[in-house]
Amino acid sequence: MIVDVHSHYFRYPEHFTEDFKQQSLRSRNGVEVDMTVRWEDYHPTALSCDKTIVFGGKAKLSGMWVPDQPVAEYVSQHPDRLIGFLSLDPMVKGWQDELEEGHKNLGMKGIKLMPMYAGFRPDSREIDHLWQYASKNGLPVLLHTGTTFIDKAPLECTLPRLLDNVANRFPDVKMVLAHLGHPYEGECIATIRKHANVYADCSALHYRPFQLYHSLMLLQEYGVWPKLLFGTDFPFTTVDASLSGMRKLNDMLQGTALPRLDMDKMEEMFERDTLALLGIST
Repeated sequence: MIVDVHSHYFRYPEHFTEDFKQQSLRSRNGVEVDMTVRWEDYHPTALSCDKTIVFGGKAKLSGMWVPDQPVAEYVSQHPDRLIGFLSLDPMVKGWQDELEEGHKNLGMKGIKLMPMYAGFRPDSREIDHLWQYASKNGLPVLLHTGTTFIDKAPLECTLPRLLDNVANRFPDVKMVLAHLGHPYEGECIATIRKHANVYADCSALHYRPFQLYHSLMLLQEYGVWPKLLFGTDFPFTTVDASLSGMRKLNDMLQGTALPRLDMDKMEEMFERDTLALLGIST
């Protein structure tokens, strides 16, 4: 069963400030892209995918705010395929109420955090309530780790090593470190190797093939293929493009003595029982 552990719901430009929109041009070589998510755009590119985890995103500092209600409505239109996660910005008053609202009233199955975009350290004691709630209620937490194009987003908040502190204090919480922490892949791999309930996803990486090859080779040499989950980061890329791009990574090594990625391990990753690992029932 293929599970896309990382996809978004946006309405563009409604869910973004003008500053965010302008800065996002850096990610697409100056080209503005309509990031509105529509099922009719996602579904044809994900026919091989059985389940998809979808979330919005809340980060007032950076200028992104997707309420949980429209995400829940989107999920409700395709309940056999979509699984909703709530989003939180712990820097905005009332986040504790939004946590309970998203979980208890909207039926969300997990939590999405954007520490760098919102400007908070995920290991801060000030948000222990979040981790306690996730632990008590069995809610997995997926966090953005790694780079961004937004100048206000502090890099010190995005380092994968910060989740080492959280995992030591809340070992029962299932965590997913998005984007393999790039460009801090080494930190990410070291962190997921240490902790039984900490994973990473490979979303939004296939279009940097040489960097991804090195990242996955490091993961392979450390023996932690089982801790990697499949994800896309839709609408930034798709299931089909991600699978195709990753399956071709060894092709660029032809004529070299460079070591090859274990494609059997990669296929196992694509088919991983992600929902069971994260404790998500459908």
